[in-house]
Amino acid sequence: MSGSQWRKVKRLDHGVLHEARLQPHYAVQWLARAARAYVTPRPDDGHTNFGWEDALGGLTTHPLSQGSVVGLEMTALTLRLWDGPGRAGGQAISLDGRRDADIREWLGGQLGTRGLDPAALDAPSPYQMPDHPVGHGAPYAAAALGEALGELAAWFANANDILSETRQRITARGIAAPPARCWPHHFDLDSLISLGSGPGARTVGLGFSPGDDYYDEPYFYISAYPAPDLATLPSLPSIGHWHTHHFTAAVAVADRIIAADDPQAATITFVHAAADILIARS
Repeated sequence: MSGSQWRKVKRLDHGVLHEARLQPHYAVQWLARAARAYVTPRPDDGHTNFGWEDALGGLTTHPLSQGSVVGLEMTALTLRLWDGPGRAGGQAISLDGRRDADIREWLGGQLGTRGLDPAALDAPSPYQMPDHPVGHGAPYAAAALGEALGELAAWFANANDILSETRQRITARGIAAPPARCWPHHFDLDSLISLGSGPGARTVGLGFSPGDDYYDEPYFYISAYPAPDLATLPSLPSIGHWHTHHFTAAVAVADRIIAADDPQAATITFVHAAADILIARS
């Protein structure tokens, strides 16, 4: 991580950040719809997750069945579709001021010209989304959220770098750890490390959330299952704390990261320490 650039982030009103994460959360459901419809299914639903791409400043699907990729540029809330490696010759639509019905018409038309059945986009989602006006037919409003969406994109980029570096550090120890991917249900980046085999396998999750019902701000987490004995858990670096409500995890929230003298170094120290603690106790 020492060679990666930390994107400077600043403290914003939590209410603004809340809105700024819900709109792209709804927007990436178009990536998820395309993935469920046109990517070869995997038992763990891994075909529906996304990768972070710095050059796009957003998230991308796995290649669809005929090679196209769907991506969401986060800061501008722009949906993009291109064919094969690179994005030359791709098409794009700004979501600002548009409703999901407009996006369905555009995306369905684009995929139809590529030989894919647009009706496959209409399959119901297997999970419930957080309530938001967009889900009831309201238009997206990216222009009013430009600064906050830019901050959210910076958090995702920083998280992708730190989780990728931590994953490499763990794999160097001979522990298998998959790349961090964004899951459409919770809109979080996560690498789930299995430390055993079978249905009762111990796992440690390295992750980043843009915010949720537990913390209404971005946060890093390192979780463990089954939950370790809380009495045996040591203290964490100063920006972190142990979360124990509904799940056990080491958590570092945005406000504490931003307040650190060196946010990048503090976050790396926290993630490394928490991962080492929970892997050793799992």
